[in-house]
Amino acid sequence: ASGLAALAVPSWLDSLRSARRADAHAILLKAQLDQEKYRGNNTSYASTTTALGWASANSADGYYTVAFSGVGATGYTSTATAVSGTSQAGDSGCTAIVLSQSAGNTTTTPAACWKK
Repeated sequence: ASGLAALAVPSWLDSLRSARRADAHAILLKAQLDQEKYRGNNTSYASTTTALGWASANSADGYYTVAFSGVGATGYTSTATAVSGTSQAGDSGCTAIVLSQSAGNTTTTPAACWKK
């Protein structure tokens, strides 16, 4: 029985982490929408979540925080980083999930972290 548990638990954790990536997707997509609203009234995108009017940079379920980099008039990069001490911090290859906007083009990386 313990051998079966040794096989089942890692598989279950991987499935749980994969499902919880939706928390990162949600905050990144919210950031994208709010960035476009912000840009409509300003000469560049917002460099902080505070500028977007957010009370917190944490995702709804608390597994990720979001931050912006490469901010300018034509684009930005949003990165959802797994919070230390959560199950997502052990999500190999997906501890930082990225959505970039550049001159009207959106890219998401790593690709495996965006699969449903």
